[in-house]
Amino acid sequence: MNAAAAFFYLFAGVTVASAFMVVTARNPVHSVLFLILAFVNAAGLFLLLGAEFLAMLLIVVYVGAVAVLFLFVVMMLDVDFAEFRQGFQNYLPVGALIGLIFAVELLLVVGAWAIDPQIVRAPVSAIPATISNTEAIGRVLYTQYIYYFQAAGLVLLVAMIGAIVLTLRDRPGVKRQDIPTQNARTKAAAMDVKQVPSRAGVPEEMA
Repeated sequence: MNAAAAFFYLFAGVTVASAFMVVTARNPVHSVLFLILAFVNAAGLFLLLGAEFLAMLLIVVYVGAVAVLFLFVVMMLDVDFAEFRQGFQNYLPVGALIGLIFAVELLLVVGAWAIDPQIVRAPVSAIPATISNTEAIGRVLYTQYIYYFQAAGLVLLVAMIGAIVLTLRDRPGVKRQDIPTQNARTKAAAMDVKQVPSRAGVPEEMA
């Protein structure tokens, strides 16, 4: 067994074990931490495949943003998961049936799966050997699929604006910043100068 195979089995084993702990851990914070561990090991698998861009994307986006966001949301909201587990036994038969169907499908796929020897002996790569994986993805995104890429960004922008509009509510009694009013405020409106006699102290109504 060479080093690449050893690292593959290491990353794959830790990824599967972490994914199993994500769904079985009782503490939601522990589940998010195991999810981060699964993402990191999946990034290691991408590095073994030569897809360094996808590996860094998995670390930066999923671990650095999504998983950490989940962790802070779970910790700050202090969600009562005991209430969510109520009625679990009522849905247990349906869930067990769906899980059994998925297990049978996976067994059928694994049992019928095979590798073509010709593909292993003569691999065909769509990426030239002279450029890196990141450069190849950039060429595809910003040349052949530039319009689709820009359309996807526009859709995400519209979705973000829609989410902000739906969640932004004008609540009475909440102080908001009014920049034009602040800029138009004069010295006379902002300050109230009081004449205090010498050695007389400050009256209570002025304190």
